[in-house]
Amino acid sequence: MNIISGNYGWAGWLTISCNIFIPQLLWFKKCRSSYFWMILVATGVTIGMWFERFVIIVISLHQDYLPSAWRIYKPTMIDFGILLGTFGLFFTLVLIFARVLPVIATTEVKAILPDAQPSHGGSHE
Repeated sequence: MNIISGNYGWAGWLTISCNIFIPQLLWFKKCRSSYFWMILVATGVTIGMWFERFVIIVISLHQDYLPSAWRIYKPTMIDFGILLGTFGLFFTLVLIFARVLPVIATTEVKAILPDAQPSHGGSHE
């Protein structure tokens, strides 16, 4: 009940709406076949999953086992540093991956393979 009605109830309802209600748009063919709607649903689910982690962590830090330790959670500079560090690590690993294993389009690879070219006329083997 603390997730939907406590101090962080707004985050709980945002999690529920982004992870349950927004994907229900995919029942409509217009939303399934439109690039805009698919990006909108994917972004909504991503935001919902982030807020799910937020709710799990913040509510567990907000209301401890001892009532004397109950407080409103306020992120510190260390929390922001960890957040920025994870973003930095992720983008560093993505750039290292692109450097070590460059992205090559499949169509370019298929164009140079001899078996990929269709044979026109002649015999079929």
